[in-house]
Amino acid sequence: MRIDRLEADFFRNYTHLEACFCPGVNLICGENAQGKTNLLEAIGYLSAARSHRARYDRELIMLGVDRAFLKGEVDSRGRSFVLEARLHRGQGRQLWSNGVRLKTAGELAGILTTVLFCPEDLELIREGAAARRRFLDSAICQLRPRYAAALAEYNRLYEHKTRILRDWPENPSLLDTLDDFSLRMAQTGALVIHYRAHFIRRLCREAPLIHREFSGGREELGLRYETVSTVRDPEAAPREILEQLLEHQERHRQAELDARQCLTGPHKDDLSVEINGLAARTFGSQGQTRTAALSLKLAQREIFYQETEEYPVLLLDDVLSELDQRRQEFVLNRISGGQVFITCCEEDERLPRLLGGQVFRVKNGTLA
Repeated sequence: MRIDRLEADFFRNYTHLEACFCPGVNLICGENAQGKTNLLEAIGYLSAARSHRARYDRELIMLGVDRAFLKGEVDSRGRSFVLEARLHRGQGRQLWSNGVRLKTAGELAGILTTVLFCPEDLELIREGAAARRRFLDSAICQLRPRYAAALAEYNRLYEHKTRILRDWPENPSLLDTLDDFSLRMAQTGALVIHYRAHFIRRLCREAPLIHREFSGGREELGLRYETVSTVRDPEAAPREILEQLLEHQERHRQAELDARQCLTGPHKDDLSVEINGLAARTFGSQGQTRTAALSLKLAQREIFYQETEEYPVLLLDDVLSELDQRRQEFVLNRISGGQVFITCCEEDERLPRLLGGQVFRVKNGTLA
């Protein structure tokens, strides 16, 4: 799987970009704030119609301009695809694949899969549960269109229910719709839990093996899915999970009304990470938690390969400079095969020599 060509108009600081990439390592060099991360962000957006660092699409459009455009020529599963994204300030977006407009972002699943490493990901273990949920959601959305649709619907319902709980004392008639939103949240939430559980089961198989190799056999990585307490088997059929979510909702209904917050559902899920039986977030050193985070990302890459029989496009955004020599070497030895994009401030001569590839330089939103 690879992206052969990328076009961008008014995306971040790129007024206009046309670039062709090699199927191996593409080294993107340049000083800070020149557009290196923006380039990786554009590739990532074409894979899942979401940015790893922007909440709203309007943030991706160049200031002073009303619209932006992305186009990528992709080779995937032995077929050629042309993916397009047209972003309009205040008017939403349009997504296209081979000239056919897509109804949802979920329809991009499996066409261009990407795995991103960025410096923030190295703190994945130490951050709160929301960071680990984003990691899970980003991965699963690229593999399962149904999950992407369920997650989007769940988030929409959650926002509505949150407003009802916040405003009902001033407007009691809002409570007439509360039970309906709770039921629909439970229905979509059951799908979210089901898919997350199955993905985490695969992580539990891959990540500890990588971590063990990474640590020279000195450490054991443990992963556990933490979800709604009444859900006894997160891998069960969604209809079974639904009944258990409704039970939890009923127990917490009055507490939600009193707190004026949504207290029950998979929006509070977490991925518990342990190293040698101890909570990594609390007891792990910086080196241990970084090794665990890298193991999760490399495991994600392996799962994508198992799913599609092609390595996903790997995006390394200035992450090597944050690692010590031993961890750099481990990552570089693990990423042979597949297309890789690596950004750095200074050209690292060993990377193209070690992995084979092409060097680009970015300055003021221009790629050369």
